[in-house]
Amino acid sequence: MATVMNLSITTNATLFHNSYVKHKSTSKLVHHRRLYSSSNRPFSQSKKIMPSSSSSSSSSSSSLSVPISTKTVSDPSLTPSTFDFKSYMLEKAISVNNALDTAVSLGDPIKIQESMRYSLLAGGKRIRPILSIAACELLGGHESTAMPSACAVEMIHTMSLMHDDLPCMDNDDLRRGKPTNHKVYGENVAVLAGDAMLALAFHLVATKTKGVSSAQVVRILVELAKASGAQGLIAGQIVDVCSEGDSNLGLKDLEFIHRNKTAALLEVSVVMGAILGGGNEEQVEKLRKYARCIGLLFQVVDDILDVTKSSKQLGKTAGKDLVADKTTYPKLIGIHKSKQFAHKLNKEAIDQVVGFDSDKAAPLIAMANYIAFREN
Repeated sequence: MATVMNLSITTNATLFHNSYVKHKSTSKLVHHRRLYSSSNRPFSQSKKIMPSSSSSSSSSSSSLSVPISTKTVSDPSLTPSTFDFKSYMLEKAISVNNALDTAVSLGDPIKIQESMRYSLLAGGKRIRPILSIAACELLGGHESTAMPSACAVEMIHTMSLMHDDLPCMDNDDLRRGKPTNHKVYGENVAVLAGDAMLALAFHLVATKTKGVSSAQVVRILVELAKASGAQGLIAGQIVDVCSEGDSNLGLKDLEFIHRNKTAALLEVSVVMGAILGGGNEEQVEKLRKYARCIGLLFQVVDDILDVTKSSKQLGKTAGKDLVADKTTYPKLIGIHKSKQFAHKLNKEAIDQVVGFDSDKAAPLIAMANYIAFREN
């Protein structure tokens, strides 16, 4: 059964990637150009670039319709056979892209806005915001409620990539198949654009989150601040930077780096969605554990892909960890054991959704498998 599942999800992940790449080139969503006035359209109401089967004139058309079900997950190794992961990801990615476009519209000073939009709207799988929406909907919430925090975490993620690519950090020339931000706008502008995006993320959550209590908004702001600061993302980055070339770095040190540098934002994406969806403490903590597992899983797979795929396949510079003499899972335990560890993390993650509604949990199960078997 596990073999069948693995092959099925691998194929699904490949189909999603190929379709998404094709979709990006043909979509009416044009990056780096304001599509509509944010002053005339509520933030939560996305431009309706949706599959025809989902279109509606109602104000709730941006939410994915999920049937009410009394079924709960008993075998988390498989998603419901009727769940179309590829279509789900495409639909949610369109909603997120349109919301991001609205959130960072062109204005004065034009240079900083262009730089922000260049990286923010450069594509990407939108895994973090989609996870936030999926967690919210799992617990009965709506896409529109989760969208500001979903966009906020994508902004912080993009900021971290912009800063990571700088010459003083990873010194990278390629990101998502395009020249990095500082190569186009200069180092000074890239730093400032990243800083502006970090501030905008918190402003967005504080001012645009609707339909929940102020206590819930404060709670997710606290979670977001912790995940993006010195107890999360920055903690992982500083240890990563300071440990380059350190031959004494062990597995515990490596896990600390990745649980903070990579997993923290994936974790907060899910946790914010769970809080906004009205989850109780037990539900939020189960989903937090799910997110921690897929967060570390994401980095383990990233380490494997860095030494097994080309720059063209990845859309970024391949083999840079090896060149920088960074400690990675393949370097410490080898490719085979790294893959075994990835399998273990994937299983632990999807075990956390046992007991939830099976239809609403399908996106989270499929996402875990997609992260485990992705090709870039």
